[in-house]
Amino acid sequence: MSNRKPGTTGAPGPATSGTGPSRTATTPAQWWALVLASVASFMVILDMLVVATALTAIQQDLHASIADLEWTVNAYTLSFAVLLMTSASLGDRFGRRRLFVAGLALFSLSSVACALAPSVGALIVARTVQGIGAAVIMPLALGLLNSAFPPERRGWALGVYGSATGLAVLAGPVLGGVLTDGLAWQWIFWLNVPIGLIAIPFVLTRLKEGFGQGTAVDLPGLVLFTLAAVGLVWGVVRADSAGWGSAEVVSSIAAGAALVPAFVWWQSRARTPMLPLRLFRSRAFSAGNAVIFLLNAVLTGAIFFMTQYQQVALGQSPLSAGLRMLPWGVAPFLIAPRAGRMADRFGERPLIAGGMALQTLGMGWLALAASDHAGYAALVGPMTVSGIGVSFAIPAVTKAVVSTSAPTDIGKASGAFSTMRQLGGAFGVAILAAVFSTSGGYGSAASFTDGYRTAMAVATGLCVVGTVTALALPRAAVRRTVPAPSAGRPLVSGPAGAPSRTPSRTD
Repeated sequence: MSNRKPGTTGAPGPATSGTGPSRTATTPAQWWALVLASVASFMVILDMLVVATALTAIQQDLHASIADLEWTVNAYTLSFAVLLMTSASLGDRFGRRRLFVAGLALFSLSSVACALAPSVGALIVARTVQGIGAAVIMPLALGLLNSAFPPERRGWALGVYGSATGLAVLAGPVLGGVLTDGLAWQWIFWLNVPIGLIAIPFVLTRLKEGFGQGTAVDLPGLVLFTLAAVGLVWGVVRADSAGWGSAEVVSSIAAGAALVPAFVWWQSRARTPMLPLRLFRSRAFSAGNAVIFLLNAVLTGAIFFMTQYQQVALGQSPLSAGLRMLPWGVAPFLIAPRAGRMADRFGERPLIAGGMALQTLGMGWLALAASDHAGYAALVGPMTVSGIGVSFAIPAVTKAVVSTSAPTDIGKASGAFSTMRQLGGAFGVAILAAVFSTSGGYGSAASFTDGYRTAMAVATGLCVVGTVTALALPRAAVRRTVPAPSAGRPLVSGPAGAPSRTPSRTD
């Protein structure tokens, strides 16, 4: 590895002519980075959603309890969330492409283990390993993609990337229902295997290796962050079963919380920190990570309960429940690429704040429409509004966070963003499940509806907080890139997308 060039991916950037990003050609290397990152993201997001519509069948076939079902989701989410930063750091050190391939292989093999699981315990273990594979894939896919495109083109690229995740949101519940009804729930995992295995040779032959800044792995930082994340997430996901006041939950959350300042202290003095604290000087980075945490908490929790609400309260089959989720996924698939272009042109804050406001409206509307005899027409509107909000917000907030980073920090920034997104999903399911349990249960359609309504009301409140947080994002005109220590003054884009030097400013 002595002949490598840290901080590069080998993908040439497009020539700019000052005519704006919409007229900039996309190179073959950039197309491959975009396609392969999108395929990998599609596979990971699809796996999260196909499971949702198969939970009832898994419960019946493996004689799983409600706690087992929650762990079928949370085992994946837990390992996914706590290892994202570790994977990003290892990718910077050993090569993003190399680790990306390892993640695809591990995800595919663990999917086979999920499909062959003879018991719910074996399924939970396989889901944990699958989450590790996902944790390797996501930040490295995002890092490779962001490294391939210059800042003035990232909005468009992230919009296309977002449409792939939107397609996964669209197809996941439907495929889950089709496979569960037509074949068996095991086929929701077999589906991943050919996607991952076919992608690997193209990654090896079409993408060039990329590295981050520095050569040493921040081992103390990795250990501190992983233990802190495990403590916090374990406590939250166990709270619904063990109780918020139990010794297990209290000690787990307390230990995780105590390790957070230790991690921050170490990052302030580490020679090659896994999460450089200078990134937080940017309001775009700090506020953007808070927004994605809240947005994904609401979205993941709402989908987790909506698929079950359709089956438990409204009596739908897995396939019918999946088809009824389509309005939630159509908007991200259709709008996300256009939203990315709008972020390039108008800045991120209007799209993020507006998207969060629409998400708030959708969640509040779902809470008001919930009943044990609700017609489908009453649910289409709020799901569509929520989907439109997500379509605008996610590409814009992704661009806002990553574009604050110097090229050598893109891997770390992508890892931090992916971590906050998945931690949000884990906390969202756990918090809404805890709220659900206080006022409802699985005993009857009416009981489930009561809990679901309360959970959606809390989700609405989280959306309000996210909307307010989005307003803290800087305007595009004052957003700056946070340079690496060896860099000079930061580069920002001028009106036509051409780079220019500006004095350092605090967002």
